Amino acid sequence: MATEQTRADRLIPLPENVVSLSVARRSWNEVSLDVISAHCAGRVAHHLCYESQTRLSALLEEVGSPCEPRMRPDKPCLMPYVPRHLYFVPAGIDIWGYSADMRFVKDAILTMDLAAVENRLQQTIPYDLHNAPRLRFADDRLWTLIKLLADVVTDEDPSTQLYGDGLTAAIVATLMTAPRAPAQVTGLAPWQVKRVVEYLDAHISQRVELATLATLVGLSQSHFSHAFRASTGVAPYRWQLDARIRRARRLLLETQMGLEQVAEATGFADAVHFGRTFRRLTGVSPGAWRRDRHSHSAAPGKELRRQQGREIHAGSGSTRLRNARHPCL
Repeated sequence: MATEQTRADRLIPLPENVVSLSVARRSWNEVSLDVISAHCAGRVAHHLCYESQTRLSALLEEVGSPCEPRMRPDKPCLMPYVPRHLYFVPAGIDIWGYSADMRFVKDAILTMDLAAVENRLQQTIPYDLHNAPRLRFADDRLWTLIKLLADVVTDEDPSTQLYGDGLTAAIVATLMTAPRAPAQVTGLAPWQVKRVVEYLDAHISQRVELATLATLVGLSQSHFSHAFRASTGVAPYRWQLDARIRRARRLLLETQMGLEQVAEATGFADAVHFGRTFRRLTGVSPGAWRRDRHSHSAAPGKELRRQQGREIHAGSGSTRLRNARHPCL
């Protein structure tokens, strides 16, 4: 399989407000996986690269304003925001990323030559996968498979070869069988989604009744629940829980608040309850998440203070770049 340049290779110099960018890469079954982490400091807009390959991307983490994939750099995405969104784009189509105020983002992008994957896995790829992009769609099974693969991208244990081969085969199979047309369930109108999401954000640390949300948009509870899931890909309770975790991540990243304070600010009973839920949804404890993000955003050593300094981690297939415009971040 031909080696595609990583996003870190392509984005030199780093785009405006991208403070640092690290990429870890590994390949299985003719599918290449890049796990990309970026610390940012405001509005971010740039080309997402990899246009010569077919791409499947999963948003793993975001702290700040929502990430938005765009077909044109100046044209907002028509699909509404959903947590943990994915996008699929055939080769030859350009995609841009945008956020009005991003602080940290981590995504996993799988690139592939569909003909090579067909030959490797002995499967026929549906015609529409060769031609039809899909932006901001939700698929819990597909997202989970990609997350599991991303978790072992730097694991050098020999068993991860078979593990990754199995996961990539499952990802391709799931992608092939996932419905490419929206389900025949009527979703909420954009103004209804906006009203509900704004209400949830304003009451993020409080109990919210389903009846209250349904009343906001003039629907029964049952109708509202189905319509909300059709529009966002998740149930109302899961949206609220994800929003609380997103708020907690931002507080952990940008403040010195203790875990008890973060728990209180995001509606958890105490630090124990917060830590247990955070670990269940992210795979790590709040303290470990904070230490890891802060260690990646700390000021680089002298060797990395050069213009667009690069740090290559031997054996891991990972690259880290820092933006000379933000030398102290």
